[in-house]
Amino acid sequence: MASAAEQLAASLNLGAFAKATDLKNRIWFTLGALIIYRLGTYIPLPGIDPQVLAEVFQRNAGGILGMVDMFSGGALGRMTIFALNIMPYISASIIVQLMTAVSPQLEALKKEGELGRKKLNQYTRLGTVALAAIQAYGISVGIESLHGAAGAAVTNPGLFFRLTSVVTLTGGTVFLMWLGEQITARGVGNGISLIIFAGIVARMPSALAALLELGRTGAVSTFFIIAFLVLAVAVITFIVFMERAHRRILVQYPKRQVGNKMFGGEASHLPLKLNTSGVIPPIFASSLLLLPATLASFGANQTGFLGEMAAFLGHGHPLYIVMYVALIVFFAFFYTAIVFNPAETAENLRKYGGFIPGIRPGNNTAEYLDHVLTRLTAVGALYLAGVCVLPEILVSQYSVPFYFGGTSLLIVVSVTMDTVAQIHSHLLAHQYEGLIKKAKLRGRSG
Repeated sequence: MASAAEQLAASLNLGAFAKATDLKNRIWFTLGALIIYRLGTYIPLPGIDPQVLAEVFQRNAGGILGMVDMFSGGALGRMTIFALNIMPYISASIIVQLMTAVSPQLEALKKEGELGRKKLNQYTRLGTVALAAIQAYGISVGIESLHGAAGAAVTNPGLFFRLTSVVTLTGGTVFLMWLGEQITARGVGNGISLIIFAGIVARMPSALAALLELGRTGAVSTFFIIAFLVLAVAVITFIVFMERAHRRILVQYPKRQVGNKMFGGEASHLPLKLNTSGVIPPIFASSLLLLPATLASFGANQTGFLGEMAAFLGHGHPLYIVMYVALIVFFAFFYTAIVFNPAETAENLRKYGGFIPGIRPGNNTAEYLDHVLTRLTAVGALYLAGVCVLPEILVSQYSVPFYFGGTSLLIVVSVTMDTVAQIHSHLLAHQYEGLIKKAKLRGRSG
């Protein structure tokens, strides 16, 4: 028989959504914030020539610039005030997470609860500003050296251009960081993830149009386009299934007597996700592999060592695919080890009297959790590698647009699932509030 919560969830409909005023306000706030973000991706950086930049980015669409431009929704290719997007914040967040695993001071802050979390967030913000300023200066110097058929990319290079670029690009990243936090607090979903999601989705229509154009010109057959769209739906379905998959480990709590009453004795589950690392491994792996190609494309001599590495590590090359899979597997295990500590989890279970049936508390529980997590991570790493390698083959063999890559699909599907889950939670909370109000009114009338 279904529980009360399941029956309540099954009764959710458009009528319940129409009555949830707070949820509608949150959705409108989220949409408004994302519209502001998209408008900012069309405000150009002062002192640049858009035509030269468009030519340069067309030439380097397969490197790191192409991947970052995908995440920024084209803001980097147009060199706008949001060219850095939210990537410095993500890098700073990852660095702080890694530091909590090696620094006793930061690890102690992590365990302090809400106060420690606020301090870590403050360190992340400061790290974001520093990384954004460094990246902005590097971009300004790099742009000054770019030349195309129409001339130089920067009209008036020099110290003033670099200073204004650093201030503008860093300010754009800080604004997006603040906007993402506002979406998280006042809107629906994770604000940072939704900003990246909006950037990727904004480029999807043009990528689909490019694919249809390939069919119109005869570069690919109509059968291939239909098969590709069916394959895309199948891959999305597979991603949804794998992202929702988790191993539920039974945790039992002993009974205890307080006075004349007996408490405890209930059982719960410890859920371990199949893909604990999320989309971090593909992003790290592709960034490392695309670095030689990007550096070689900016160099004057593309036949040197970097040029040879770029040739061997090109999209679709067997060495590229093998190293891509190896790096995804490595980062999946590495990042999982950072975000989940079996010894700490086992200690927390022991403190609250919980135990896994058949496993002794303490070290035995930690070893059991580590064993289970290792097997789950192995399956999750292979899943990530398969999802990311398949689009690489399509890109190299059939010239499918870059935006149909596995990383972009993972981000879009994951963020969509998280946002829908939060909307569902808000609807459930609204339904519960309505039931509580009805119960109070009945009690008063009775």
